[in-house]
Amino acid sequence: MSNLDRQAALSVCGGRGFVVAEPVRELLTPRRVQLGESTEVRRLLPNLGRRMVGAWAFVDHYGPDDIAGEPGMQVPPHPHMGLQTVSWLHEGEVLHRDSLGSLRTIRPRELGLMTSGRAISHSEESPKSHARFLHGAQLWVALPEAHRHVEPHFQHHTELPTVTAAGLTATLILGELDGATSPGTAYTPIVGADLSLSADAEARLPLDPDFEYAVLSMSGQAEVDGVPMLPGSMLYLGCGRTELPLRADTDAGLMLLGGEPFEEEIVMWWNFIGRSHEEIEAARLDWMEGPRFGEVKGYDGARLPAPALPPVALKPRGRVR
Repeated sequence: MSNLDRQAALSVCGGRGFVVAEPVRELLTPRRVQLGESTEVRRLLPNLGRRMVGAWAFVDHYGPDDIAGEPGMQVPPHPHMGLQTVSWLHEGEVLHRDSLGSLRTIRPRELGLMTSGRAISHSEESPKSHARFLHGAQLWVALPEAHRHVEPHFQHHTELPTVTAAGLTATLILGELDGATSPGTAYTPIVGADLSLSADAEARLPLDPDFEYAVLSMSGQAEVDGVPMLPGSMLYLGCGRTELPLRADTDAGLMLLGGEPFEEEIVMWWNFIGRSHEEIEAARLDWMEGPRFGEVKGYDGARLPAPALPPVALKPRGRVR
């Protein structure tokens, strides 16, 4: 999914400037962003006070939207570099096309994982004949220096491992959790899991104390470490945890995101992750004028133009607190 913000700001992310080395409960307020004509998303990362969680650098939650008689998601071809996109649905379908020639329909609780590496472009749209409701999350994972120029590729996994306990099913999206490993390719120590809780369930999820974590509420009413959460909110949890208490008042859906704090400082703008303003500027020019990002064939419409790049001098951030 694209960042369609026409006033996209340059952001310095990563490093350990905002990493909290102990358990905390920091509730993040989303920013509402219009995505096309009929889809509004709640943007949780990057956030005013929280740029990343491990290598997770971008989180949008959308729906559930009633798109009966509507076009639904319509995101024109746009570029990415230096990151992975993770498409995750609870309801509906999304048709993925990319400049490698991939054409896949992603359905609920299937993993659509696109590694942009040095350069790729793609589009995302609701199929012409689609389900009534659309509900999901779009997430980006920053690639570390050693892998950020890999050849682009796309993976679609329809079956994923699960971890279960009384009243809890955790579907592993990326990385490792409680001995299970996702088939999706990961380039940093990371975890992403979809948590389904039954009404009145209570569970304790095992965590890695070296990871920092956050939980995104997708649906229902649940408490995460005693904090009530409503859909579209995200709770940052810091590091140093060995387990996470969960309780549900109703059937509820959550997403667990975590990983080792991302050591490198990165520059994120629009749909690019790089290491300098100059690198971002060159990528923007390549998208507007060159063949680097390839062509998405089969999409009915024009590709997305890049917004203007602000001439901002970026400075390193602070230290671990």
